[in-house]
Amino acid sequence: MKIDELLLHTVSMPLVAPFTTSFGTQTERIAVILELRARDDHGDPVTGWGECVAMAEPLYSSEYAAGARRVIGDFLLPILAAAEHLTAETVDHLLKPIVGHRMAKAAVEMAVLDAQLRSRDLRFADYLGAVRDSVPSGVSIGIQPSIDQLLDTVQGYLDQGYVRIKLKIEPGRDIAPVRAVRERFGDDLLLQVDANAAYTLVDAPLLRRLDDFNLLLIEQPLGEEDLRQHAELARQMRTPMCLDESIVSAEAAADAITLGAAAVINIKPGRVGGYLEARKIHDLARAHGIAVWCGGMIETGIGRAANAALAALPGFTLPGDISASDRFYRTDITEPITIDNGSVTVPTGPGLCSEPIRDALAEFTVDSTRIPIDR
Repeated sequence: MKIDELLLHTVSMPLVAPFTTSFGTQTERIAVILELRARDDHGDPVTGWGECVAMAEPLYSSEYAAGARRVIGDFLLPILAAAEHLTAETVDHLLKPIVGHRMAKAAVEMAVLDAQLRSRDLRFADYLGAVRDSVPSGVSIGIQPSIDQLLDTVQGYLDQGYVRIKLKIEPGRDIAPVRAVRERFGDDLLLQVDANAAYTLVDAPLLRRLDDFNLLLIEQPLGEEDLRQHAELARQMRTPMCLDESIVSAEAAADAITLGAAAVINIKPGRVGGYLEARKIHDLARAHGIAVWCGGMIETGIGRAANAALAALPGFTLPGDISASDRFYRTDITEPITIDNGSVTVPTGPGLCSEPIRDALAEFTVDSTRIPIDR
């Protein structure tokens, strides 16, 4: 295809409640939404949508929304616009000269892929090779001000039908909340914890106390570059070790598997550079008997719908963080993602997602820039 222009919409979407993790509290979601206008092989116009998952500040990763927006406009778009044979499958190769910036690259690959699939009237799930029409829905619960509030929050999500609970933890707020949830809801509850790299290997004696609670996994307890330390911690714990921030590519996943640092991998397409890289990691993990699940970055309905299709691949054997839109937003910018009997339906229309609702997109847009392509 040939790119005609790119519109970068920065949206600010208030969350229904503050979301607290070990690296901070979010009250709104700042996201960069890509609207790629292009022409397909026949010269017909087609529009593709993408979403950059970088946060407003460089807290989860080194990328942040305003920086990603500049990288996309100043560096990534000119390369793709100049390409003679642009397809979603060539985006990664074309962008190799730009070091890092995986979230920005994932967003442009997503927009190109969405346009490509729409031009072929092909749904994303079929393109990927999905094997399910719906995927089980888990929910991620931020650090709560009190144990009582945590228990009420968990009960509320269980009442809504979520089949798995993930608790965010940090030093000082770890053992007590996990124990309280186990005691209140019993051993049958699918329960896991996520530290977002808040601990060090010195904390191993504390973290081993989590083994008493029959958790599905402990997610990213140590720093993102600490593969060796995660491998050592994994040898000391019975709870399966899951890596998130450490897995930025298929190569990183291969290293983690070889070292014994990961019994489970959380695949976030934006973190690894796109959905095609995410599928590579899925295939690699499946070949090595490593469980995978699909994480979330508080996406709008654009990324949330695409994640549901990814999670329908056969290797995704654990419930992911693919919650309903109303978990975070009173109003989404697409038709809302919903859960039914604990599951999210895999989108059936062409492309990666339903197109944004123009009025909703306009309501939350705080900045919009049109970048035309000069030929």
